[in-house]
Amino acid sequence: MKRGLFYTLFSVTIISLVSCTATKFVPEGSYLLDEVKIHTDNKEIKPSNLRSYVRQNPNPKWFSLIKTQLYLYNLSGRDSTRWSNRFLRRIGDAPVIYSESDAQRSQEELTKVLQNMGYMGASVTHSVRIKKKKLKLDYEVKSGQPYIIRSLKYNINDTKIAEQVLKDSTFTLLHEGMLFDVNKLDGERQRITDNLLSKGYYKFNKDYLSYTADTVRNTHLVDLTMTLHRYKDSQSDEPKDHPLYQINKISFIADYDVLQSSALSSIDINDSLHYDGFSIYYKDKLYLRPKVLTENLRFAPGELYNEKAVQRTYTNFGRLSALKYTNIRFLETQAEDTTQLNCYVMLTKSKHKSVSFEVEGTNSAGDLGAAASVSFQHRNLFRGSETFMTKFRGAYEAITGLPGNYRNNNYTELAVETNLNFPNFLFPFVSSDFKRKIRATTEFGLQYSYQLRPEFSRTVASTSWSYKWAQRQRTQHRIDLIDISYLYLPWISDQFKDDFTNKGQSHIFEYNYKNRLIVRMGYSYNYNSAGSSLVNNTIKTNSYSVRVNFESAGNLLYALSKATNIRKNSDGEYAILGIPYAQYLKADFDFAKNISIDYRNSLAFHIGMGVAVPYLNAKIIPFEKQYFSGGANSVRGWTVRSLGPGSFSGGGNFLDHSGDIKLDASVEYRSKLFWKLQGALFVDAGNIWTIRSYENQPGGVFEFNEFYKQIAVAYGLGIRLDLDFFVLRFDGGMKAVNPMYKSGSDRYPIMQPNFSRDFAFHFAVGYPF
Repeated sequence: MKRGLFYTLFSVTIISLVSCTATKFVPEGSYLLDEVKIHTDNKEIKPSNLRSYVRQNPNPKWFSLIKTQLYLYNLSGRDSTRWSNRFLRRIGDAPVIYSESDAQRSQEELTKVLQNMGYMGASVTHSVRIKKKKLKLDYEVKSGQPYIIRSLKYNINDTKIAEQVLKDSTFTLLHEGMLFDVNKLDGERQRITDNLLSKGYYKFNKDYLSYTADTVRNTHLVDLTMTLHRYKDSQSDEPKDHPLYQINKISFIADYDVLQSSALSSIDINDSLHYDGFSIYYKDKLYLRPKVLTENLRFAPGELYNEKAVQRTYTNFGRLSALKYTNIRFLETQAEDTTQLNCYVMLTKSKHKSVSFEVEGTNSAGDLGAAASVSFQHRNLFRGSETFMTKFRGAYEAITGLPGNYRNNNYTELAVETNLNFPNFLFPFVSSDFKRKIRATTEFGLQYSYQLRPEFSRTVASTSWSYKWAQRQRTQHRIDLIDISYLYLPWISDQFKDDFTNKGQSHIFEYNYKNRLIVRMGYSYNYNSAGSSLVNNTIKTNSYSVRVNFESAGNLLYALSKATNIRKNSDGEYAILGIPYAQYLKADFDFAKNISIDYRNSLAFHIGMGVAVPYLNAKIIPFEKQYFSGGANSVRGWTVRSLGPGSFSGGGNFLDHSGDIKLDASVEYRSKLFWKLQGALFVDAGNIWTIRSYENQPGGVFEFNEFYKQIAVAYGLGIRLDLDFFVLRFDGGMKAVNPMYKSGSDRYPIMQPNFSRDFAFHFAVGYPF
């Protein structure tokens, strides 16, 4: 009872202090803008859509609850020369003092917005409620009856343009019976303009289109007419039909310096060549093959001007790592026929060769180490903008806490990686037209790694062939045509064998600590609705993302094994050259959505699921392909690889906390705090399960009538440091529902939390989803 009384008095004291200091720096005769609300009498008009037009808003709140930054500012003293006061004011926010002029301008802006939406008779008023030195501001929106488009006509005295508009009418934004929405009217002007720019009308812009709106007397009906104004080169010229422009000559300038004058006569050119009807000018040596330049064009001489083709050309040249900048210029010919365009594709060369060196510190479950790598990159290896990269890496780590007697306590790794990327689709017997349409990049890779641990030594060698391409900056595809990995263990210590592999303590140990061949194929799909508006992984508007991945392994080898009737080994597996191979199917799905509440607060949702099924030549999924739960990107009340599978209580090693099925769900409330700091409140749920029942993972198998009872739940707080180029994340999670227990306070630690038992701290780079 004494403790409860203490907490009550403490809470009352804090609230009193906050209320007293909220208006500390509000001058006499002025008021702190405490709250702004918008009320509408029309359910079709949402107040949230009008908030951005209000010129003055209250001090921001952390998590939409507390004006923490205002209180920090008010904690400062009045002596602005003291560093402590300056610091508090810098990280805090000065009080927002109500301005009647801003309220009046907001009222006018809201009225204009409603009129543009079709509510011509809309009215907006504002009123204030004052209590001491705080003021609450209310905007009352009365929409009135909307104006409706009764008829829609076109006045286009240009036969060719009229034909184009008629062809494209199925995509129009306007129709009879819609609201007289000015924004949609303007959007239709821009849509028609974009269409005409792709049909040869090089000089067309939306100002050539206008509307005439006649209202029917004593009604709210509008007769709308769109008018096309005829083309004039100057005010003194006679109006005429809009000219169609055709591409005449296309020239490449390979050594354009963006810091020099853009006049063609001032560009430093020493030599030129002609290839397939194109002129190519360069300074000393042409660093790209002529075919590379012409194949990346999406328009050709003799074609009508097409703005979309120009933008696709920009995209194609932007994919070439040998280039730094691309600028496409069009000039009208000086001949009598002025509807011809000469095109100049001006290219700026990038730095083709580079060497980088990296040093990093490592921390694996408390074991400290260091790693260093050196890499070399060539961005134009065969004069076709091919990117070649080779990287050498070495790592060392001191390992502690090993049971038994091992002859060393160090981990050493030496690795080399080589990648060769071609900026086009490489595949035999494929037509050039198909390659030009898909615009995929082809990547070949080789990796080799040698690892020496106290328990074993392992060599991993792999090679890969894959394709990647993007669509409209939102969709990305990847096809792993073939990926071959060979795991070779030349040495395993007797102590390690005695501890795990010989005693049958873990089926995963037995399977994964043998030589193994993995031959896989895969496809992945990524879509982000934010597209290019996604900056530094921070989304400011409503958006969502979808990720799908599918892969399979061992099918070709199994067909070969059956066709050749080779014998199985002692473990009942087919083997190629004495090396058993994995066989499985794996599919993953991930969905995330971000909902913007205001410019400082957002709500993020995430759900992910996956399943991996071994079959035919395998009964177990390779460890690298299995799922785990817990950690910075999963259920954050558990440390990494410590949750599941199912109700499995652990007690073994970290390999036992792996499974074939995974389910994850999260919700985060994210709020900008001050400076570069952001905060988060989160709730996570999920777990992993096995497909088969294993002796060393009791309670881990997936069952439809049990799995929902085995979903773990955690909650917590997070702090994120947004450094623009990357985000440092610190999350603290607490267990809420622990599936390891059947009932009682152990199963529901949220009722009686124990910090030492239920808390997990996570440090990571980037957002969890």
